[in-house]
Amino acid sequence: MNSLPNHFGRVAVIHDWLYVYGGAERVLRSILRVIPTADVFTLFDVMAPADRARIGYERAHTSFLQTLPGIGQRHRLYLPLMPLAIEQFDLTGYDLVISSSYAVAKGVLTGPDQLHLSYVHSPMRYAWDLQHQYLAESGFQRGLKGAAARMLLHRMRVWDHRTAPGVDAYAANSAFIARRIRKAYGRDAEVLYPPVSVPAQIPYQIPQAPNPGHFLTASRLVPYKNVRAVVEAFAALPDQRLVVAGKGPELERLRALAGPNVEIRGFVPDAELASLMAGAAAFVYAAEEDFGIVTVEAQAHGAPVIALGRGGACEIVQTHGPARTGLFFDEPTPGKIAEAVRTFLANPGAFSRSDCHANAQRFSEQRFEQGFQQFLQTHWAHHIERLRLGLPPVLAAVA
Repeated sequence: MNSLPNHFGRVAVIHDWLYVYGGAERVLRSILRVIPTADVFTLFDVMAPADRARIGYERAHTSFLQTLPGIGQRHRLYLPLMPLAIEQFDLTGYDLVISSSYAVAKGVLTGPDQLHLSYVHSPMRYAWDLQHQYLAESGFQRGLKGAAARMLLHRMRVWDHRTAPGVDAYAANSAFIARRIRKAYGRDAEVLYPPVSVPAQIPYQIPQAPNPGHFLTASRLVPYKNVRAVVEAFAALPDQRLVVAGKGPELERLRALAGPNVEIRGFVPDAELASLMAGAAAFVYAAEEDFGIVTVEAQAHGAPVIALGRGGACEIVQTHGPARTGLFFDEPTPGKIAEAVRTFLANPGAFSRSDCHANAQRFSEQRFEQGFQQFLQTHWAHHIERLRLGLPPVLAAVA
């Protein structure tokens, strides 16, 4: 992918925080491949040097949070300070500001002659529609801690909504998140699916029925990912083998729960996970995700996907037509998951691994970077025209 010519003047990219290489950081990597001259700003940066090189920056401008104790391990304790911290970045010397936001990055302060484009991974989930789930999982439903948490999240919502007009144009990582942006901010967003590394071809084929290979699920092992329901589903499928990849606070509980046909691998390196995907009969996923990069990765390695039919999965998995790449269950319960697996096993020829791989190409890094280039160029051209005519943003908005 060729980077854009530097005709935007000075460019700043604002990312919430940098402590682990995940899906949002892959987006940041592609943004910096499109505009490699951009300066990176973030609340705090505790990334390993190898991960910084992987993303494509040497040094980030950080906020006062960088020096606070335990920032890398307990950064959520500093949530009340994050709106203040993000507003302290002085971006007055930049012509184009790009925020990569899933918390507060979109709230940076910009002037009327600066263009601010925001790629939103999600509005703050715990402050908006997932507040009640967050409070339940954190044990903050009652008492003084619960009251304090609710007051904090209320203040975060007010601040988040108040700062929404400071963005000139939004992009969302899925239509699901575009709907959440419309609900929270009252703004439309262009959908730009996040970049996924898709191999040029499927590494290898798994054995066909009656020996379909193992089933696989992979995610961070936290309650809302519903991995427990997947493990319990396979208790009702004793003839089928499930491999669970991932780490998190649920790890030991899942190991205690797992039957003889369930293998809890814990953390696995990327290469091992790719091998597990390529050898899987299907990838089983029970979480409602904003997008769900891991399901695209499974498809990229030829694995059909059996997923909860909500959120981003509905935009990834093809369940109708001649090129079906998976199927859905409608509730994240062991019974519904087991029923979906049985349906899959009863139709061994319904899902082509080559179709799964072809479907994943829709979400490749190249597709994202081309789409992001077009997003930048379109809104930059309208911004320049607005400045030339002396119009306010609303009169020069892209149709």
